[in-house]
Amino acid sequence: MADATKTDNSWPLWEVFTQGAHGEPFEHAGSVHAADAELALQNARDVYTRRGEAVNLWVVPSTAIVASAPSDNGPFFDPGNDKAYRHPQFYKVPRGVRVF
Repeated sequence: MADATKTDNSWPLWEVFTQGAHGEPFEHAGSVHAADAELALQNARDVYTRRGEAVNLWVVPSTAIVASAPSDNGPFFDPGNDKAYRHPQFYKVPRGVRVF
């Protein structure tokens, strides 16, 4: 039976990012609880790379991540359409660069 007055004594939460292959970007895979960074890496390896899904891992304390709030969707995410220099149409693609 759970004690309703019990405080939260769980280990800190770590966010896990995996890289599927060398050169690919890291993607958020999920979260693990761990006492320290080394244990977080081991837990992340056990949970998120069991079937060879990744060749590299990052673990970051959740408290170190700063995120925007859904209420920030106004000027914070304004694309700046009045600043044409931010758009890539003014740049020439160097010879030998493959355009997708």
